[in-house]
Amino acid sequence: MIDIALIRNEETRQLVIKSELKRFREADIVTEVYELDKSWRENKLKLEQGSKKYNTLNKEIAILKKSQKEELFGNLLIQINQLKTENDEMEKLLKTQEKLLNDKLKTIGNILEEEVVYSNNEIDNKVINEYFTERKVYANLPYDIIFKRLEGVDLERGAKLAGHRGYILKEEVALLKTALANYAVEFARKRKYCLIQPPVLMIKEEIAKTAQLSDFDDQLYKVNDDFYLIATSEQPISMMYENERFNPSELPLKFVGESLCFRKEAGAHGKDNRGIFRVHQFDKIEQFVICAPSDSKNFFKEMVETAEEFYKSLEISYKVVSIVSGEMNNAAAIKYDIEALFPHGKRYRELVSCSNCTDYQSRNGEIRYGKGKVNGNKEYVHMLNATLCAVQRTLCCLVENYQTSDGIIVPEVLRKFYGSDFIPYKN
Repeated sequence: MIDIALIRNEETRQLVIKSELKRFREADIVTEVYELDKSWRENKLKLEQGSKKYNTLNKEIAILKKSQKEELFGNLLIQINQLKTENDEMEKLLKTQEKLLNDKLKTIGNILEEEVVYSNNEIDNKVINEYFTERKVYANLPYDIIFKRLEGVDLERGAKLAGHRGYILKEEVALLKTALANYAVEFARKRKYCLIQPPVLMIKEEIAKTAQLSDFDDQLYKVNDDFYLIATSEQPISMMYENERFNPSELPLKFVGESLCFRKEAGAHGKDNRGIFRVHQFDKIEQFVICAPSDSKNFFKEMVETAEEFYKSLEISYKVVSIVSGEMNNAAAIKYDIEALFPHGKRYRELVSCSNCTDYQSRNGEIRYGKGKVNGNKEYVHMLNATLCAVQRTLCCLVENYQTSDGIIVPEVLRKFYGSDFIPYKN
């Protein structure tokens, strides 16, 4: 969530309001949070004063008891009992106000960077960079038909086992998926990323600190009252250092998360129903960086470039786009996607998402930076995430780009992981 200090200050509160309006939201929530916080702070002061008065009366009563002048403190007992009741009631009110305040504060998005395009339509996403491979595509089948000809994806039996969007990968396609994932991990580790294989189950209280509230209904699978399945390794990695503090010399930390991911895709009904492009269970290799606040802009650029290098190494054409303000999730201050070319239909489709979340996530996890405060405020580390390889989606893109009339050419960089340079069709 954002820093409440930004809302307490008139000048920075206007920046928050401007950012919420840029996200195409009502800005009334900012004023609500301001008024609620003001009331909470006033009541907190009253409780502090009441507690101080209670302690003073308590000492006076103790002195009178020692001097055996009990007839003098009857009135004080009435006062202190009344004060205790008032303090207890105020403490309950403060807890209620604090929960409501935090719940409302979490609905306010990170302050968007100036360069984010003001629009509520993804057609206005700004193209930042483009790359075109000189590789020739020798046929023009869609990825789902290619998988059928390889006899490598069983959707019918997958749906029988797992319902809508269920699938089974077989033989060569399963091996190619594994080769792609292994290559992505090696690619990141060569660039000094530390491999993390996090748990795919998270405690409800922990995932609530890193997932957007709307995701609980639309994206996350609830296992029981205590656990949820992760939608990305970003979620467990972002809370891995909860309640810890980093000295400047300990940063940056660069991780590559490898995990199964699970998403309901509730808002995607009827969308991408063919094949394995959009599924409920998938493999993902994720970049994640924890850094000093002053370094996050540079790491954002570096992580986008790393993802670009990865797709260049696979010789896939792509474009980098800056996501418009109305399509941004709460945590991101800026977000770039990499959209790769699918030759059949000549469509660009999202394979990578890279976000600079600044201190939005670390504040929830109380993950501090430095030893003290800056201008009286705590300082938090900055966190960034970027897909390196959404494996099933990238696999769909690969087979369209490397198809021939007889089968699939294995990309050169994957051959040592796969063990061959060609996968022939079976039908």
